Amino acid sequence: MTRIAQGLWLLVVLALLASAVAPFDRTTWWMEVAPTLVAMPLLWLTRRRFPLTPLLLGLIAVHCLILIYGGAYSYARVPLGFWLQELLGTARNPYDRIGHFAQGFVPALIAREILLRNGIQAGAKLLGFLCLCVAMAISAWYELIEWAAALALGQGADEFLGSQGDVWDTQTDMFCAMLGALCALTLLSRWHDRMMARLTWPTPPDA
Repeated sequence: MTRIAQGLWLLVVLALLASAVAPFDRTTWWMEVAPTLVAMPLLWLTRRRFPLTPLLLGLIAVHCLILIYGGAYSYARVPLGFWLQELLGTARNPYDRIGHFAQGFVPALIAREILLRNGIQAGAKLLGFLCLCVAMAISAWYELIEWAAALALGQGADEFLGSQGDVWDTQTDMFCAMLGALCALTLLSRWHDRMMARLTWPTPPDA
C-alpha cells in the first residue's frame, strides 16, 4: 500500500470515530456507514491472500469518506452539499448525487480488478460492459435497501433516503451510478492495468 493510500485509510478511521460522536441521526449514521464497517475488516482479512492495487485501495477509502461524511450530517444536510447547491443554483442539496456517482465509480473498478485477476477472458468492450452491469446491480440493490428501509421505518427513513421530495430520486441515483461507472472505466482503465501489472499476488488454487 502506498503512503497516499495509507494516509487515506488513517483518515477513514479518524473520520469514522469523529462521526460516531454526535451524528445528526444515529440510525441514519449506522445505515450510511455500514458499507465502511463491512469493507474495513474484509480488506484487512484479505490483504495477503488477495491484495488490491493501491489505486483501488485509495478509491475505496475515498468512497468510505463520502459515506461517513454523509452519515454524520445525513445527505440532505451535508455542508458541502449546501455550498454546491448555492454554487450551482440547484433546487436541492446535491451531495447524495456525489455518493451515488461514487457508488458506480468504485464498484466498477472493483469488479474489473476481480474479473481480470481471476483470469476472466473477455475483450475490452465486453469486460467494460460486465463491470458496468456489476456497478448497476449494486446500485439497484442499494435502492431496494432504501425501499425496504422506507417500509420498515416509515417517516424515520427520510434522512437515510435523502430524496428531498424528488419523485425521480431513485432513477436519478441509478443514472449517477451509471455515469460514475462509465467515467471510471473510461478514464482509469489503462492506469488500472499498469497497477495490476506491477502487483504480485498468490496464484489461484485452481490455476
